[in-house]
Amino acid sequence: MEFSEYFPIWDKLTPRQQKDISGSIGSRMVKKGEVLYGGGADCTGLLLVKSGQLRAFILSDEGREITVYRLFDRDICLFSASCILRSIQFDVTVTAEKDTELWIISADVYKKIMEESAAAANYTNEIMASRFSEVMWLLEQVMWKSMDKRVAAFLLEEAAIEDTDRLNMTHESIANHLGTHREVITRMLRYFQREGMVSLTRGSVEITDRAKLEELDGK
Repeated sequence: MEFSEYFPIWDKLTPRQQKDISGSIGSRMVKKGEVLYGGGADCTGLLLVKSGQLRAFILSDEGREITVYRLFDRDICLFSASCILRSIQFDVTVTAEKDTELWIISADVYKKIMEESAAAANYTNEIMASRFSEVMWLLEQVMWKSMDKRVAAFLLEEAAIEDTDRLNMTHESIANHLGTHREVITRMLRYFQREGMVSLTRGSVEITDRAKLEELDGK
């Protein structure tokens, strides 16, 4: 499928604007674990996912990661084009969680189109509102939700994403998503295992009692 079929406001752009974007985009294949955007003054451009999965996370002064949001097919990342969002100081790193095919849209070209097109400006604002809603949800989770509930929610979310109850994830990886230490996750997963909710093997976690996890998560 072509870029125009993935970009939701394509038909609302003028022929010149469509031509400008077409001339500015680049296609890229990235491997799992590759960093696409390192934050700071970096301005990679807008990332539009064709297939695969990306992860946006923030890094604490102590070097701990916490996942802010994930990007799937047809999702677009604005924070990788920080130079067009000068009023927003939000330092995220974007990496590939799976092998991913994507398009990169020039930040300069998109900024110009956003200034000309109400449709592009509104679309950008909608994305920003959605992302900040996710950030506020994350803040609420970190501040008010106990770690056992957060781990339960994460395992259920991951199982839904992967469409399997057997999750090939290390304790370190889960800790990075939730912004905590590996030891905390290990203790929590061992507790879950004693309670019959999961089964642990090296490099994987299998959900064995979904109902108990959902009860713990409050679903």
